Amino acid sequence: MVSAYQNNDPSAPDSVMANVKHFALYGAVEGGREYNTVDMSLTRMFNDYMPPYKAALDAGAGGVMVALNSVNGIPATSNPWLLQQVLRDQWKFKGLTVSDHGAIGGLVKHGVAEDDRQAAAMALKSGVDMDMADDMYGKYLKGLVADKIVSVKEIDRAVRNVLNAKWDMGLFIDPYRHLGPASSDPVDTNAESRLHRKEAREVARTSLVLLKNQNETLPLQKKGTIALIGTLADSQRDVMGSWSAAGKANQTVTVLQGMKDAIGDKATLLYARGANITNDQDIVNFLNSYEKQVVNDPRPAQEMIDEAVKTAEKADVVVAVVGEAQGMAHEASSRTDLNIPQSQRDLLKALKATGKPLVIVLMNGRPLTLTWENDIADAMLETWFSGTEGGHAIADVLFGDYNPSGKLPMTFPRSVGQIPLYNSVLNTGRPFNPQHPDKYTSRYFDITNGPLFRLVMV
Repeated sequence: MVSAYQNNDPSAPDSVMANVKHFALYGAVEGGREYNTVDMSLTRMFNDYMPPYKAALDAGAGGVMVALNSVNGIPATSNPWLLQQVLRDQWKFKGLTVSDHGAIGGLVKHGVAEDDRQAAAMALKSGVDMDMADDMYGKYLKGLVADKIVSVKEIDRAVRNVLNAKWDMGLFIDPYRHLGPASSDPVDTNAESRLHRKEAREVARTSLVLLKNQNETLPLQKKGTIALIGTLADSQRDVMGSWSAAGKANQTVTVLQGMKDAIGDKATLLYARGANITNDQDIVNFLNSYEKQVVNDPRPAQEMIDEAVKTAEKADVVVAVVGEAQGMAHEASSRTDLNIPQSQRDLLKALKATGKPLVIVLMNGRPLTLTWENDIADAMLETWFSGTEGGHAIADVLFGDYNPSGKLPMTFPRSVGQIPLYNSVLNTGRPFNPQHPDKYTSRYFDITNGPLFRLVMV
């Protein structure tokens, strides 16, 4: 990946500098809560978490973005052990370090800096070369040098790393070389010609993972009557996913549209919303805090379920699209409950009671606890948030026009209490043996031990 970004020549017009992030241990925060603290032994840190960072840097990545979290009690942004002893001295990194958005000012909120001025000094002295977004360096470094809190040598070190990165990228020769001529700028960045729909569809298809298929429920036949149920089945915003940059929701293909296009007039497709993504108003308010993402159907929940059941009863097979709104898997959208929201579980229970074959199509950005769903589903397809052409890609798999070959990049627990789940777990002095179970072993007694779905290493 680093080679693809930098093209072995960062100065090439079609190259960008690879930036390793977030350094370090951003995925190991306590409780899975975004930006939270990390307390970890050095053994686990260097055996399990540090190798991917090191591999990217060994491949030549030119930059490192510093994490927002603390590492063993010290914020990464003011952590000289992490940024100097490990990154520079042990790993011999010569590139550029940059703070995360507003992270230097965040040192005040961490409680390690008295004010923004002190935060700027701590970050620079710890090894953060570039300040992103909050302009703490611009405001305070001159005065910090005058007061002999920060040395010119320390500023020179940071400036040298910034200028070296610009030199490597060829910006001294041509500061606009990566932009291209103005004549190449599109009139409309979201023009249809720029959507690369064929490629988007192919990428989406290859990412889908078939979790279950019993009694040859899939592929669906393009005949008879099919009931498609679920708010997510007709949500252009959600199929696009979070952090979708310049994507336009009105240009995405929903599952409903994808299935319509796939069957044409060969079969009858019925649709009902069935349930809101969640009926928890506090969660809806959170998801809508920056933009209107979720618009709930005002009808009573039971009325929506009854409509879905009547729709299902008319069909030969039921496809239920359930999971998370895209904002539920966004940055700073940590959850304590990994179940599908209760409104949708109530819907699934009612659909199962119809006796019709039930295909569950999942939309989600994280592992969910799906033990109950796995028990009631005849087939289950993991589709993540599959992007602009997601609806067509999902329909391709459902109707057998594409053979699903995706593998899980993560493990799905049976219960949230099992987390963390990982392959490199050490044996205990009393290991659990499912073939010869004994009471006094390291296991859970209330659930089947081991994950529901395990990641596949390829």
